[in-house]
Amino acid sequence: MSSDLPTHPAVPALVLTGGGARSAYQVGALKAVAELLPQQPNPFRIIVGTSAGAVAASVLGSRAAQWREAIAAIEQVWANFRVGHVFHVGRRQMVRAGAHWALSLLSGGLLLKMPRSLFDNTPLRELLTREVRWRGVGRSLRGGSLDALALCSTGYGTARSVAFFEARSDKLEWSRRNHVGRRARLTLPHLMASLSVPLLFPPERIGDEYFGDGAMRQVAPLSPALHLGANRLLVIGMRGATGGGVSKRRSAPEAAPSPGQLFGYALDNLFTDQIYSDLEQINRVNEILRVAPQLAPEAHTVDSVVFLTPTEDPRQVAARHMDTLPPALRALLRVMGASDSAGAQLASYLMFEGEYTREMIALGYRDAMAQGDEIRALLTAD
Repeated sequence: MSSDLPTHPAVPALVLTGGGARSAYQVGALKAVAELLPQQPNPFRIIVGTSAGAVAASVLGSRAAQWREAIAAIEQVWANFRVGHVFHVGRRQMVRAGAHWALSLLSGGLLLKMPRSLFDNTPLRELLTREVRWRGVGRSLRGGSLDALALCSTGYGTARSVAFFEARSDKLEWSRRNHVGRRARLTLPHLMASLSVPLLFPPERIGDEYFGDGAMRQVAPLSPALHLGANRLLVIGMRGATGGGVSKRRSAPEAAPSPGQLFGYALDNLFTDQIYSDLEQINRVNEILRVAPQLAPEAHTVDSVVFLTPTEDPRQVAARHMDTLPPALRALLRVMGASDSAGAQLASYLMFEGEYTREMIALGYRDAMAQGDEIRALLTAD
């Protein structure tokens, strides 16, 4: 997508969507970008991350002056992931968690209070404490390597999408009906809030409000980048080209979807659907501004967008690695009806195992290289 007469300086932005373990795909795509621009410093003036995409966004934003080294560090972590690095999956912990849920439900909360989430993601918090250097965001801004970093989450009290951003002083906050931009000194709680998939992980308190996964109320996932001044977008999504419907079981093709399949379907819609409508909206605004710019004097055209999505369905990749999951997690997926290839949609979001993540990294690398000319034009053309 391009504008006929761009009249403003190029301001490229990187938008990293959510996707759980599928986000390893983003790492491969970023690795390809670094190779496509071997002599160029950080090409992204603005970086926006949501949910799992907020992890790579945080590392890149905090190390923007050494962005190739940052990408290499991200790849090192993702290529050697284990589920235990993200949440506790030992048999004892899983049995204890299951018993806690059961006693809470059976007693109506009298014997035990309801747990805050299905999984305990303390290991992820500890990992991110080690890997993300938050003071580096300020250094990136002061050094001119970055204009803004935004991490998106959802306020449970206000039911609005909130983009917490750290940026140059000329970047202003915004407020719309369903989404706001709030200036903040970004820290670990902002990242943990963006990652907190409802039910799976506990909400995060920031100030007087609890926050959860940024994709939940994100009706316009590209808007934070645009509000911060971007006019060129590299967007890396997580849904395969074949769509996100529920897979049929070979043994019982007419059977109703299992709870595990429906949960995987819900995650697919949560992380991806709004991007397509947002891209359509950008096209419509561009057309209006070309024909009648006086109708929206405060708006600006988006000169170009490159939208990368997996050319192979992540469900198929996950299906090849179901046996790598820890036994306790496999047992949980079996109970939910998502332990075979037909349930790989849910597993593809939870499969933080190196065998799977390495294959997703390789897929992201190949797909980005295949669109190398478009990416170079987006990030280098005047």
